[in-house]
Order: sequence, then C-alpha cells, then structure tokens
Amino acid sequence: MFASVPRQYDLVILGAGAAGLMCAAQAGQRGKRVALLDHNTQAGRKILISGGGRCNFTNIHTAPDRYLSDNPHFAKSALALYQPAHFIELVKRYNIAYHEKTLGQLFCDHSSRQILDMLLAECERGKVEIFLNARQISVQSEQKNFRTTSTQGEFSSEALVVATGGLSIPKLGATSFAYDLARQFGLRIVELRPALVPLTLGGNEAAWTSLSGVSTEVVAWSEKIIHRNPAPRFREKMLVTHRGLSGPAILQASTYWRPGEPIYVDFAPQTAKGEHVLALCNQVLAPLRAKNARRDTVAYRAALREILPQRLANHLAETAAPSGWTNAALEAAEHYLRRYKFHPTGTEGYEKAEVTAGGIDTRDLQARTMESRTTPGLFFIGEAVDVTGWLGGYNFQWAWASAVAAANAL
Repeated sequence: MFASVPRQYDLVILGAGAAGLMCAAQAGQRGKRVALLDHNTQAGRKILISGGGRCNFTNIHTAPDRYLSDNPHFAKSALALYQPAHFIELVKRYNIAYHEKTLGQLFCDHSSRQILDMLLAECERGKVEIFLNARQISVQSEQKNFRTTSTQGEFSSEALVVATGGLSIPKLGATSFAYDLARQFGLRIVELRPALVPLTLGGNEAAWTSLSGVSTEVVAWSEKIIHRNPAPRFREKMLVTHRGLSGPAILQASTYWRPGEPIYVDFAPQTAKGEHVLALCNQVLAPLRAKNARRDTVAYRAALREILPQRLANHLAETAAPSGWTNAALEAAEHYLRRYKFHPTGTEGYEKAEVTAGGIDTRDLQARTMESRTTPGLFFIGEAVDVTGWLGGYNFQWAWASAVAAANAL
C-alpha cells in the first residue's frame, strides 16, 4: 500500500473559532491557499453563545492596559495594527446593526450568527477550504514544511497557525491541544487558570448563597500587584449565586485573583440616582451621625436600604453591624462596607470561565507576527497566547488583532 499524498497548502490553520476564521479570511484574501481545520462539527461555536447570543464583538476603549500578560507590552503591536475601528468597518460593510451597551461594549442588535456568517463569507471571499470534524489532529515538521494529519486527511503547508483556544467551556470543544503542540515544539507555557469566572464561597461565608439572585452595583478588586501597579478596580454589577459570587464586577476581578487571596468589595461606590447623590465619601451612614439622629440597628438597616437591595441590606445589617453607635464605631462600619473582604474557596472552573488566563509564553513569540522565535512558520494566536483581556469585547478584539498580525506576516 502506498502512503497517502498530503494536500498542499500555503497555510494550514487549526481552529475555526474567532481568531482562526479571521486569520483564514485575511490570509486567503491576500492570495494564500488556506486550509482551516476544526475538530468540531460547526465553526465558531463560542462566537454563537457570546454576549448572550448577541456577540460582544469588540470594545471601543481597547488599549494594552486592558489586558493581563506576563509581558504587558506584548499585545501593543497587534492591537495597534488592527483596532476596533477596523472591525467595526467590516461589520458595517455587512450591514450588521449594532449598539453600544455599556463601557464601550459593542453588541449585535440581533444575533451572534451575523458575526459568524460574516466571517464565513470573508473566508469564502478568500477561497478558504474549511474541514470540520477533523479529529485526531497531529503535526510534524518536515524540511521547513508542516505535515498535519487528521481524520479529514493529510495536509502539507509552509506555515501553520494554531488558533484552537484555551481550556474554557469544554462542552464547546475546548481542549489543551494548543498548549500540547506548543510544548511539542519547545515553547513554554505560563500557568493556566480559569478567568472571567464566578467565585465560590464556603465556611462562614456560605450564608451569602441564601441571597442567590440578588444583584447590586459595587466596586470589586484584588489587591494583587501587577507589574508594580495595583490590580484595577471594577465598578459594575455583582450577583450573588447559589455557589458564591458572580456578575461583571466579580468576573473582572477574578482574572487577577489567586487561591488563598481575598476579594474586596465596596458596597457603596460613589454614584448618582435621580436628584440625590448616594454614597458619597463617608456618607452612607450620615443619617446616623446627624445631630439627635437615631442610632440603632433599625436606623442602620434603613441607611443600608437606601443604597442596597432590601435582602442584601438586611444581611449586611446582621453580618456587618457596627461594634457600637459612637462616631468612631460608625466610621469603622462605613470603612468596612467600602472594603468588605470575601475569602473565595475557589472558582467555578473552566466550565463557567469565559476565557483561560495564562498560556503560551509571549517570550517565545514575535510580538508583531505571533510567530514562534524558534520554529519559523509556526504561529499561535487568540486565547491560547498569554494575553487575557477584560470582560466586554476585549478578548474578541485580541482574537481579531492577533489573527491579522499573523496573516499579514505570511
């Protein structure tokens, strides 16, 4: 029996998610013959569920400081090359209606399917050949070429782009493939962990889960020092769940959190509602400190109810009550509410994590091209790389930008 002859391509891309589709479309339209392989039976599964089915496809406030990496400078080149405005222009070209929700987050008015269909149409323009249900993928380097073997056949190419994502959401097909392949070619891996993920509570704090469903605006943060700077603080909604804490503020802070460390929450961020300003500095308990004011548990609970949902206010009135009713005790209680310390027992894992933090060490990649420093023609893009964006479209923008950086280098 003769050995099968591999099909010849300029480029093979592994992973038909956001980064893989974008890279394939860009390279194909630059005249490259591209094969795009994915072990799933459908392309872009994570795109379809993103943004509650409306795909938060970018963020207009994208900047390098909105990303976490062992090398904070690595993402600068790619993000400068392909900016949110570039992707918005593509979205407009396909007449996809969109809107800004909050904090620069852009969503489709209708369905995530529109973004996926757009990317597939762009691949068609570039004459990209897509092979789905390609299982048992393996890669070998042969005389400056890459030989990719799968259940869909064998492929030979001068360049190989790995865009198979991270470990988050295994039910959508997430695997360790990108990291395993990186190790095969001698690249290092920064510690992997679930990110943008709900946190679990236990012990004495397990009582919080009785408030499941309660949501309120807070500021949440980890006190971790990142590249000599304190981790950012996130002012968004917090949601109490049957297992612990979630909501955008907690998901954001979770990226910077490590097991054994606390998470801090300010239950009274400075904000304005209607005609009166709530929770200005040291004013949450102002009614109790007024001359001849009532100072007791009833008054304390009433003050909390002015700024918090009733169930949450009642809970804090019991668990975070002042040690007394002097001005000093009330000031201490105020400080406690603004720096409430939770002690998470863990996260809800990759099953609930929106992304995987850590990944392929950026020291082993060229920042302008995503190419391996030691294996010419081998590229890693998207979530698999040690670049993790904030919640709200930043990780999609990294997918687009890193994909374009690689495609332009081919």
